[in-house]
Parts: sequence; structure tokens; C-alpha cells
Amino acid sequence: MLHLSQLDLAADPAARRVVKNEAVAVEFAASAGELMSLEGPNRYAAGDALVTGGGGERWVVSRERFDAKYTPEGGIAHGEAGTYRNRPSIVLAKEMHEPFSIARSAAGDILTGDAGDWVMQYAPGDYGVVKAARFAKVYQNA
Repeated sequence: MLHLSQLDLAADPAARRVVKNEAVAVEFAASAGELMSLEGPNRYAAGDALVTGGGGERWVVSRERFDAKYTPEGGIAHGEAGTYRNRPSIVLAKEMHEPFSIARSAAGDILTGDAGDWVMQYAPGDYGVVKAARFAKVYQNA
């Protein structure tokens, strides 16, 4: 398995600029814990967002990142459990052609992907992994 580190997709000609458009169900953690996403463990702190996508996929977004990246829908106040939509922002993505792993951040949880899955770079040092089917459903070229 290929382990990716110090990845900079901005300098990679095979990377694409993409935008996500998705409404998700969100709960906020009452205490610290861990949930297992399709790509690996996601540790969280009290107050972090526990997100469920349309296909049942689950992942964690730190509260600081969540507040900056998601807006409530359906009349709920920001910070209440319910439906949220991501604010459109361009991120970098690269389709991988062999199994791989990458840390979400420095000393962060290790995520894994299969051939055909996508490594995502949200900001320098901030990474994710998206399964191929989910990528095709929620991401479009920027």
C-alpha cells in the first residue's frame, strides 16, 4: 500500500479542482469519541460535527472547520442538529490508481483508500479520502 505524506496537490498535474454540493444530516458530539468512516477512524472532541451523507456515509468535521464550511437549512439555527449544506469551495482532488493511506492532518487519523478512490486536499496539511462512487455523486469540476 502506498503511504502518502507531505502531499501538495497544487503542484500535481494529475490533480483536479472540484467543488462539492451536498446536503447532509448533522449531530454535534456531546463528548469526545471516535466513529469509523469508510476510510478509517475519525476521532472527535465534544462539539465537533458528526456528519451523515445521503448514502449513509459518516465522518467527522471539527467544530471550527464545520462553522466555516456549512450552513443550516430548513430554519434551524447554526449549531442545532439537522440538515446542513456545504458552502461551495474549491478543493484539490486526485484519483489514485493503487491502494493508499494518508493522515488527515499532522499526527492525525490514518485514512485508507482503494484504487479508484480520491485523495482530497482541503488546505495545506488537511486531507481526506473519498470513495469513487461518492466522489462521482457529490463532486463536480470547478
